[in-house]
Amino acid sequence: MYPKNTWYVACTPDEIAQGLLGRQICGEKIVFYRSQENQVAAVEDFCPHRGAPLSLGYVENGNLVCGYHGLVMGCDGKTVEMPGQRVRGFPCNKTFAVVERYGFIWVWPGEQDKADPTLIHHLEWAVSDQWAYGGGLFHIGCDYRLMIDNLMDLTHETYVHASSIGQKEIDEAAPTTTVEGDEVVTARHMENIMAPPFWRMALRGNNLADDVPVDRWQICRFSPPSHVLIEVGVAHAGNGGYHAAPEFKASSIVVDFITPETDTSIWYFWGMARNFNPQDEALTATIREGQRKIFSEDLEMLERQQQNLLDHPQRNVLKLNIDAGGVQSRRVLERIVASERAPEPQLIATAQ
Repeated sequence: MYPKNTWYVACTPDEIAQGLLGRQICGEKIVFYRSQENQVAAVEDFCPHRGAPLSLGYVENGNLVCGYHGLVMGCDGKTVEMPGQRVRGFPCNKTFAVVERYGFIWVWPGEQDKADPTLIHHLEWAVSDQWAYGGGLFHIGCDYRLMIDNLMDLTHETYVHASSIGQKEIDEAAPTTTVEGDEVVTARHMENIMAPPFWRMALRGNNLADDVPVDRWQICRFSPPSHVLIEVGVAHAGNGGYHAAPEFKASSIVVDFITPETDTSIWYFWGMARNFNPQDEALTATIREGQRKIFSEDLEMLERQQQNLLDHPQRNVLKLNIDAGGVQSRRVLERIVASERAPEPQLIATAQ
């Protein structure tokens, strides 16, 4: 159950730098590549001749060439030619709207006449030279909503990430959750605590002392279809916490773009954008590696959780106060999916 009339991150430009990429998005098997004009194209990953994946072929003169029998297809989904054959009557393949923006390639898997690029949220950290970004990609065998739950309730950090970002004070600070339209925000603030290892490293990266008390914050923002951007950081205690001046804090945005592959698997594009010492490439690499280790700790937990839920479909799971962010996010998604599936109103002619 996922929205389809929306934009998802499909891949990053480097993934199609050398040719074709086959990837399933929301149940749609799609091949991504660059056309002759260097524009990104997305076509159904299915050769109309014998059903072979087009992603096992290659690009020639901006067209797809099937790696099985040489059928040539344009980025408009029409068959161009095939050795020794007439192809005028071949059916067209489905094509998908794609946009290259903010260092990602976005795809609209639903009704193509509704694909509006202006619906992609503006990401200031991706276009400003005052910010640095580093990230990666994981393939995870779980429902995309389980990952949203994970990111909207960071209480798990105390247990899953005990050696990096977890600390007992997270459990002790009650979060608050608010809903504004389709956006869900869960915030937690901790005052006068010691920073955990990852944040001590970040403080040093901003030339700040790492052995003094800090104020810490986590502000998780969910927006449909499955994007979670989390404002995180620490500031030397007594300087305003989240609102502290830059010279007293190390703050970042944890970037989470969750793209459903199937009902029980996802493509998880993760990263961190920071606005301190953005020119320090070594610091970017250090933070990226630290984040990779942190997120990799979630993988087994999420996949085993998914398997448990599949094995016991009749069992209800408990909902606690800390689950409010995930629960509210699911309600937003349920409403959007229901609206997509609602039948079009029928006009009934009446006699005059």
